[in-house]
Amino acid sequence: MNTRAQHVVLVVEDEWLLRMELVDEMSAAGWQTREAATGEEALLMLEREATIDLLVTDIRLGSQVDGWGVAERFRELHADGAVVYVSANPDLAGAGQRFPGQAGDARDPAADM
Repeated sequence: MNTRAQHVVLVVEDEWLLRMELVDEMSAAGWQTREAATGEEALLMLEREATIDLLVTDIRLGSQVDGWGVAERFRELHADGAVVYVSANPDLAGAGQRFPGQAGDARDPAADM
């Protein structure tokens, strides 16, 4: 039995192809998935959905509410939940200052290729 089958992930990504790929991969790994294309849509889902265990969010969403704002609200509503930040933009200087003590090790995923 997959122990993650009951866990829910919200994927927030404005690029539809990347969002589709992330959702497909998380589903294949046994997660129940929810998805949003904008920060505003994600905030509405966070308010409606009581059981979101993981947030995977792009930082720059091309909407008024960015990934930092979505993550901030997620942490208020789901204090035990985890956040994974995703960005194709390596120029995120000072990003860890938004959530002191919350930033993990930043690494270049291309280094694994």
